[in-house]
Amino acid sequence: MKVMKFGGTSVGSIESLRNLRDIVNAAPKPVLVVVSAMGGFTNQLLAMCEQAQQRDISCLDTLEQARQRHHEAIDGVVVESMRDQVHATIDRFIDESLKPYYLALATNPRMGVDEMQRLCDAIVAHGEILSSAIVTGMFEDGVPHLSLNYMRTRADGAGRVLDWEETERLVKEDFSSMDEGVHVAQGFISRDKDSGDVTNLGRGGSDYTAAILAALLDAEALEIWTDVDGFMTADPRTHPDATVIPQMTYAQAQEMCDAGAKVIYPPTIAPVAMKHIPVWVKNTFNPAAPGTVIVD
Repeated sequence: MKVMKFGGTSVGSIESLRNLRDIVNAAPKPVLVVVSAMGGFTNQLLAMCEQAQQRDISCLDTLEQARQRHHEAIDGVVVESMRDQVHATIDRFIDESLKPYYLALATNPRMGVDEMQRLCDAIVAHGEILSSAIVTGMFEDGVPHLSLNYMRTRADGAGRVLDWEETERLVKEDFSSMDEGVHVAQGFISRDKDSGDVTNLGRGGSDYTAAILAALLDAEALEIWTDVDGFMTADPRTHPDATVIPQMTYAQAQEMCDAGAKVIYPPTIAPVAMKHIPVWVKNTFNPAAPGTVIVD
């Protein structure tokens, strides 16, 4: 079994979703697909939180535009027998969760800072939930998993860290039967181990989610599908002669990530390195390109 993570640009349009479908269909089954929110949608959700906190309910107009974007994607890629169900799922999360959350932010002037932060964390989790519903519906054998059921974090000083022990226990329960099919999970989102509040693994945390799942499930490989051909010798925007690095060690990849290379989220490397799981960085829009492989 391999874990395949697709970022926001890879689920951001009908064209990229069709590429995703072809890539996953070509992979041996079972396969675990981890998805980000549609490109730009997380930023949109956060911007709407700021609007609502300023008592500006025009954020609901933006939410309707986002609803339309997701419905158009459903009509373009979801298998016909699943479309009505996925349309209903999108509408339910928007009407029963997102709208009430934004209205609560906009109409409750006495809401404390901590409560507002908890509400915004719950709001931003919907990006991955909505995109994963669409991706699951693209496959006749799609099997949904909810990351909020097994990804656990805990407070650690000023920030949050993954609770490895509890996450491992819950992951092995949730994925105890993976004999066949396309299994789909959300990146980024999690819950606090003690309070149950919705939390997240930080911006870029979908890569980290995929690495955690690959390590805990002893995957044969982790594939990070993005919008570049792999790690480059230099930034191609300023160095047109930059070329793809075909193979790197975990240490080399970590060094480049720590230095600012935005190919994958820096914490991604450690979980797979400990299990000696190879990591492939490949381009959803150019799947024939060999990409970069990261190994011992």
